[in-house]
Amino acid sequence: MKAIVYEKYGPPEVLQLKEVEKPTPKDNEVLVRIYATPVTYGEIIARNNRKISPRKFNMPFLFWLINRMSFGIRKPKRKILGSEFAGEIEAVGKDVKLFQEGDQVFGYRGPSMGAYAEYLCMSEEGRVAIKPTNMSYEEAATVPFGAMTALNLLRKVNIQSGQKILINGASVGIGSFAVQHVKNSGAEVTGVCSTTKLDYVKSLGADKVIDYTQEDFTKSGETYDVIFDILGKSKFSRGKKALEKNGRYLYASFKTRKLLQMLRTSIIGNKKVICAISMDKTEDLIAIKELVEAGKLKTIIDKSYPLEQVAEAHDYVEKGLKKGNVVITFDHL
Repeated sequence: MKAIVYEKYGPPEVLQLKEVEKPTPKDNEVLVRIYATPVTYGEIIARNNRKISPRKFNMPFLFWLINRMSFGIRKPKRKILGSEFAGEIEAVGKDVKLFQEGDQVFGYRGPSMGAYAEYLCMSEEGRVAIKPTNMSYEEAATVPFGAMTALNLLRKVNIQSGQKILINGASVGIGSFAVQHVKNSGAEVTGVCSTTKLDYVKSLGADKVIDYTQEDFTKSGETYDVIFDILGKSKFSRGKKALEKNGRYLYASFKTRKLLQMLRTSIIGNKKVICAISMDKTEDLIAIKELVEAGKLKTIIDKSYPLEQVAEAHDYVEKGLKKGNVVITFDHL
């Protein structure tokens, strides 16, 4: 089968189209023919893993160390990237009961990666589910990680109708779905992003948008019940004045200093810092499917590239040009 393989860390050109052995499903696995997979921030980080220092990594040192050891210190251990996918089940193991041949599915591989290939095997108990009927394969492939993670993290703060929520990083994967989850909760949502992505965030349902190149939300005088910072770019010391009296500052990415702030604010003060890690489950993916089919979540495709042009797709994403999602498609779609 065809797959995009990388033998060393580096620029997009390290991604090479090669023939590799087609996997065979184990007794409890399904074999998925991949139709689409997105290019995400996670793949960009993995491809550049060797030059991502602890300072550049947006999580504490221990997480950086685990990441380096997991992916390989000098060269990649997992040679095929791709964490999300949509496709069709071609074969099932003899013990599989949840799926059958021909099922259209979507799913999330996490750090196991492997979706930059024509086929992959997944445990039937993994994060894989029947894809939403009202989405194409390209659309469905872009949904699992961002939608599940946003849903899980927002559960930490129990969004209520009528509240005011600010999403800092509203144009990235998690942020784009956070905007929609908050809107579905009946709260007022303000998205923060760059100039070129204002229209994109508005199209997701944001009530207000702030161009961070022109305005600092911590100095606007507006206050929010929750500030959800996706990439950990804002500081609680400055941003807390933009919180309501009992407001919460939710971080999806955080350094050790923010963990200490979480500990301190849990003991003193009304305004709380929450550093959260998403623990996604298959049930969450099924819940996301139902939200999509109910018309409560959508995704926007910016560009699609054939498998042979993965390097070009990575270059486009890495330069910060995308407005929405960038997807890799396969010939057999």
